[in-house]
Amino acid sequence: MKDEVRVVLLTGGSSGIGAAAARLMCEAGMTVYAASRSGKAPEGFSGPGNMHPVVMDVNDEDAIKDVVGRIIEEQGRLDAVVCNAGNGIAGPIEETSIEEVETQFRTTFYGVVKTIDACLPVFREQKHGRVITISSVAAVAPLPYQGFYSAVKAAVLNLTKALAIETRPFGIQCCSIMPGDVRTGFTAARKVVQKAQDESSPYHERTVRGIAAMSKDEQEGMEPEVIGRAVLRQLRRRRMKAEVTPTFIYSLLVWAIRRFPQSFVLRIIGKLYS
Repeated sequence: MKDEVRVVLLTGGSSGIGAAAARLMCEAGMTVYAASRSGKAPEGFSGPGNMHPVVMDVNDEDAIKDVVGRIIEEQGRLDAVVCNAGNGIAGPIEETSIEEVETQFRTTFYGVVKTIDACLPVFREQKHGRVITISSVAAVAPLPYQGFYSAVKAAVLNLTKALAIETRPFGIQCCSIMPGDVRTGFTAARKVVQKAQDESSPYHERTVRGIAAMSKDEQEGMEPEVIGRAVLRQLRRRRMKAEVTPTFIYSLLVWAIRRFPQSFVLRIIGKLYS
């Protein structure tokens, strides 16, 4: 079948959700180009030779095009791209500088756009291809002191849905996966904005409490393999879903958030994290 997924480009592939997804796809027989800034093999991987770790910064358009070109040269096809690379900043909206906002969007949104844009011409020429983005439950449940992270994940979610409409005539499918709390190194890597670190900040104590509560939930959250399996299931489906929230509990939570009055939803989130 021409639209069977055999060759995949995955960003953020060296650790966390990306590493788990890469391992599972390889075990399923797919050839995976696991891209990261370090170019390291995915954490814990010791499997078959269909794994290709590659150096690729999603902020570098030329690097992305070079990797896509290499895949076509070596494999003769590219069936799917999984956009997983991202970063996180935390702090009150008022005290987040524009430079810090740009840092959040540069990798987690613009990096997604650049990666997809490099793959779409290949998909259109083949008349098939799949785009999976990793959004977050935070896209519909905005988190205090992670307002810009929530905003960027909402942007990724809606970008993916709009792209699904635009590219459907070319045989391209798009899906956004929305994890809840996942136990990865993302928690430790999250940056707190500069002003919020000052104890004289009017937001300081609330920021510290809120981030501590979120970090605890994350480190008690699901294993990254749960999200990796969700990615693999979509790649194996004849028709991907437009949106997937892994696990029953989180899918129920998203359903409720979209149906309850938003003032009520925001009060509950505020009690949990503010």
